[in-house]
Amino acid sequence: MRGAFRLAASVLAFNRGDLPGHLAIYDESIQSMTKSGPRPGIAPIEKAFREDYFKDGLRSLAPDAALATARFVLSGGGKPDRARWFTLVWLRTPAGWRAVRDHSS
Repeated sequence: MRGAFRLAASVLAFNRGDLPGHLAIYDESIQSMTKSGPRPGIAPIEKAFREDYFKDGLRSLAPDAALATARFVLSGGGKPDRARWFTLVWLRTPAGWRAVRDHSS
């Protein structure tokens, strides 16, 4: 579960507008894929994030709203793996962060 903890810490850092904290999960050998091909290293990833997401701090939906998009894979039961994408819209409520919209395809 250590990886899950680090991912959760990365998400929290992103939501705080803490780009170095968000990028702390990456090893310097990281290669991210872009539409123009692989991008090696953390510095180009940081540059892209600063240009697209961290202009004047974190560009969020609102102080109490967040958006998460990811992919999941269902496997097991003797059936072929099934991969799907999802997007969740989160709101901070008196009970804490709660998903209020789920789009899975």
